[in-house]
Amino acid sequence: METTRQAERQRTAAERRRRELLEAADRVVLRDGPGASMNAIAAEAGITKPILYRHFGDKGGLYRALAKRHTDALLIALRAALDAPADRRARVEATLDTYLAAIEARPQVYRFLMHPSDDATPSPEQGFDVGRHSAPLLRRLGEELAMVIAERVDLGPDSQVMARIWGHGIVGMMHAAGDWWLGERPCSRAQLVSSLADLLWGRLAAAGDRPGGPGF
Repeated sequence: METTRQAERQRTAAERRRRELLEAADRVVLRDGPGASMNAIAAEAGITKPILYRHFGDKGGLYRALAKRHTDALLIALRAALDAPADRRARVEATLDTYLAAIEARPQVYRFLMHPSDDATPSPEQGFDVGRHSAPLLRRLGEELAMVIAERVDLGPDSQVMARIWGHGIVGMMHAAGDWWLGERPCSRAQLVSSLADLLWGRLAAAGDRPGGPGF
């Protein structure tokens, strides 16, 4: 029994330390964006790089942990927008706005996760192949959105396949439009949200709710 309690304490301590290291990494990413380095993150956490590697395996492991942390938070926010007590059009707009608000609020984090560094040949000290792991993040968002669509919207006999097409298509649209908008700011966020919702609205407006589903 004592051995079990000791193992649990060690696991809890390791999880707490890992969370502290991710928070230190977040601070560096917020400051440096795609230029964030392993050296800077280790210094921010008050440790050496070998200790950082011990917790995450390698720099790719740390990147994936940061990506999961931010993707999880975004998915929670997107689901809250989808579940808001409003009509379908308002929830579509709220979901689009939630994504755009997230990348607008933390552009350095967005660029770290999704953009290659401006330096085409990053130095070994930089440590991150930033922006070259975006496809798995977008696929995860696409699959999550597909599940939401499949459980809520009746898209006919091929509903499951259509839901995946829509899920990945909507995520691709949000990503491409949001990336362009964040870089150029050609219009307000509200105008972009309304225009993207117009683009989506035709078939979505006509589709019925899935029988037995939570509704959309």
